[in-house]
Amino acid sequence: MRLAERFDWGSRTYVMGILNVTPDSFSGDGLRVDAKGALDRALAQARDFVDAGADILDVGGESTRPGAAPLDADEEKERVLPVIAALAAEFPDLTISIDTFKSDVAAAALDAGAHIVNDVWGLRADPEMGCMAAERGAPVILMHNRSRPNDVIVDRLGGSYLGASYDDLLADVAREMAGLAERALASGVERDQIVLDPGIGFGKTIQQNMALINHMDSFK
Repeated sequence: MRLAERFDWGSRTYVMGILNVTPDSFSGDGLRVDAKGALDRALAQARDFVDAGADILDVGGESTRPGAAPLDADEEKERVLPVIAALAAEFPDLTISIDTFKSDVAAAALDAGAHIVNDVWGLRADPEMGCMAAERGAPVILMHNRSRPNDVIVDRLGGSYLGASYDDLLADVAREMAGLAERALASGVERDQIVLDPGIGFGKTIQQNMALINHMDSFK
């Protein structure tokens, strides 16, 4: 899929609906309370998103919440592939992304009907991810993320990631996102198939997150 054929960047804001097919999502909206009803719940949520104007449906099977236990690839595929296949069948004109950092999960998701790979570790967790995406011609969303699994605090609002130390938040994030793009380019992903995500909520304090939001124009 070519991003430029589906999205006219700069013309308007595009909306992504997040389908967390997990029992323990970061946002508390995981749809996989039990395996039996997960697909029905995911489809119901997807229909609500589409009715509300979503342009992209993002499907994730592994929680990125602070302190979440790792998930093996087979279980992750068991969670996401039926949902992606059902979404592709019901919404053939809608863009679907797979939220994973494992290349074999991403490849299986593309086969099932996904179009975009959304990697919260920016191709750094799996050395095969960039080459796989390039070979398949799949766009990639690369998130800035300095978090580590144990960088977690728990307070009355629940778990959150500790903020990383930045010499200059905006400059550091911009430089590191440029590094993610260079990693993708070196793997063979074309420049116009790369989307960069500043990673709000990951490795950043509330104040750092707000600074990123308030100065998003600086990343153009």
